Amino acid sequence: MDETIDWLRSRPYYDGQVEAHRTLPGRDGDFREMDLEQRLESALESQGIDALYRHQADAIDAVRDGQNVVLATPTASGKSLAYTVPAFERAMDHGGRTLYVAPQNALINDQEETLSNLARDLGFGSRVSVAQYTGRLDKGEKRAVRDRQPTVVLSNPDMLHYALLPHAHRLWDWFFKGLETVVLDEVHEYRGVFGSHVALVLRRLRRVCDRFDADPQFVCCSATIGNPVEHAASVTGTPESSYRLVDEDVSDTGPTHWLFWNPPEYENPQAGTSGRRKSNHAETKRLFADLVSKGHQTLTFTRARQAAEQWAMESASELRDRGRGDLAPDVTAYQAALGNDRRKEIEEGLQDGDVRGVWSTNALELGVDIGGLDAVLLDGYPGTRMAAFQQAGRAGRGDDPSLVALVAGEDQLDQYLMANPEDFFAGDPERAVVNPANDQLLPDHVLSAARETWLSPEDEEYFGDAFPDLVADLEAEGLLERRSTSDGLRWTYDGDGSPQHEMSLRSIDDREVNLLDRRSGETIASLPFGDALTDAHPGAIYHHQGQSYEVVDLDLSREVAELSPTWADYHTKVLHEKEITVEEDIQEKRLSTREDVPVRFADVTMRKQITGFERRDRSGEMLARESLDLPEVSLRTKALYFTVPADVEASMREAGDFAGGIHAAEHGMISLFPLELLCDRGDIGGLSTPMHPHTGQSTIFIYDGYPGGVGLVREGYETVESLMERTARMVGACDCDSTGGCPACVQSPHCGNANDPLDSEQARYLLERLVGIDAE
Repeated sequence: MDETIDWLRSRPYYDGQVEAHRTLPGRDGDFREMDLEQRLESALESQGIDALYRHQADAIDAVRDGQNVVLATPTASGKSLAYTVPAFERAMDHGGRTLYVAPQNALINDQEETLSNLARDLGFGSRVSVAQYTGRLDKGEKRAVRDRQPTVVLSNPDMLHYALLPHAHRLWDWFFKGLETVVLDEVHEYRGVFGSHVALVLRRLRRVCDRFDADPQFVCCSATIGNPVEHAASVTGTPESSYRLVDEDVSDTGPTHWLFWNPPEYENPQAGTSGRRKSNHAETKRLFADLVSKGHQTLTFTRARQAAEQWAMESASELRDRGRGDLAPDVTAYQAALGNDRRKEIEEGLQDGDVRGVWSTNALELGVDIGGLDAVLLDGYPGTRMAAFQQAGRAGRGDDPSLVALVAGEDQLDQYLMANPEDFFAGDPERAVVNPANDQLLPDHVLSAARETWLSPEDEEYFGDAFPDLVADLEAEGLLERRSTSDGLRWTYDGDGSPQHEMSLRSIDDREVNLLDRRSGETIASLPFGDALTDAHPGAIYHHQGQSYEVVDLDLSREVAELSPTWADYHTKVLHEKEITVEEDIQEKRLSTREDVPVRFADVTMRKQITGFERRDRSGEMLARESLDLPEVSLRTKALYFTVPADVEASMREAGDFAGGIHAAEHGMISLFPLELLCDRGDIGGLSTPMHPHTGQSTIFIYDGYPGGVGLVREGYETVESLMERTARMVGACDCDSTGGCPACVQSPHCGNANDPLDSEQARYLLERLVGIDAE
């Protein structure tokens, strides 16, 4: 790879973009002998596995000893054997059953193929049988799975919620009676509102198992995060002390060359500032075309579905412009909205080499087997070190060297890491956060549990301290019926229909909007209702599989958007207005440096109204602004907020733009949340106002972007002073020459007010005064 990197540095466009070049050394694998059942040992050898890495053997020993296990090692470290061996051993010995749960069907399909092949190699009479149970099966196929009664069932949290648990006592009793092992693959993915839902589904699972006198072990596979045991325990509702952590990866690997690639600065008189960076997308596209044309199979990760589609289309065009039209058909986009067949086709193309280049969302970050690639490009920092290393783990064939290039965007985290690369390579991994006590999610799960089997006072063990009051409320609403039995009080579900089918585990809003190609009338994609307001409003530019569309109509009553193909050479960005109502203050503390500044943690309602959108060209310059008439959306969540003391406010108003100062401080604080927590800056929202009716003062709110809150802002409340201090130093270190700041300090791509007003100097002054930093 050194030759390739030297070649990239010699390209005509190269202007010192490499901020850092680190080579992470390869290593020889550390193997450990382990006794295996003879047929299983032979079956593994037939698949080329004749020895186990030490971390695999350690995890298998822990499962054999009856412990719960967290295996937290990087991509391609062989985590699957840690659960495959015990699952097969238990099935072969006495018919013990295993439930494998993954967040994406692509993982399930991949694992079904791998495990089924291994099971076939065991030969006749092994008692090991593998089947998936997902929504892709029709009724007959699902019935056939239940009739076969496989020992290993692969599913996702949604099917566990909708299909297995509701019918545990009628269709699945044979499975839950013998359930010994529950595998949670990619457990770090269970965070946010989805993770909180899954945590409650797993509590319902444990509760059903208890009714069958089953007590399964949990084997949790995770990327490298800061709190793997704590997170696994929170998701499953089991004690941290029950877990064995295995987090040392000793698999063999080749050297990985990391490039921190910072697009050059450019002068932009129209923006009124210098210090701006050229587009990371343009830089990544150029690197992508270079590497693919030089024969390197390359995977690029970008943040959004539409970006993956657009940049793949433009990369293919650039290859044709370079005279490499032969490679253009071998470049494509991969994202979750694609159909199963198309995703499988791309995965197989990456494995066999027919696909030479892919632009992907994080859908390929998970452990789907796509083989080893020559190079991985990160089109902007993916938001967390965990995600960056997971995506980078896709590079590497055996012990061959590989290349990973992080192409920085303009925003705060990207530029912070370009300036401080050691914080990336040597920093602590982020912590994952989940909130099974979410008061907006808990009632539906308690009702679902009552529908699955009667409730008792002992179920407080699964649903927490709020359970008794919640049951009383649901009984008063007529949704639960109380009964007195010889064993004590019982409650049964007394509502209509199925509470499981009245909620979605994955979205805030169960409604979806279908996107129709006006020419053919075919549905090309579906979006959650909230995403449709942002991405499929009238006038929006939408990209899909190499084609650009303009949304010509959005009919929310029919939940349909109509799109027409377009050659428009611009993109669109929505504008919105927000307000926050404080419903209840939960906690309060004073800043240690300012006793007159209370910081509160509260239950709030955020209301957002999309007011219009902007058309922007490729350089980001605004071409036009149009208004929109769309419904208001609201979010009941948790927030931290604090007021600006009178003396500081007076000084800020005298010196400059006060509203811009508090707005910039809000942006800066939000941008640094992902340095400690496993979240995206888009998971956190904010509002700053010179006067709020609840406080009667100028106030800054930072809120959790999920219904009921998932613990992100609660963590921010606990560490708010260090967050303020880091933000003050980050803003102060930026060398942009505009009071309006720049994307590297206080501008935000998610701002619904087009980053107006902003005043970075005033933000710095405010935060320094709050935490007692002497003005420099």
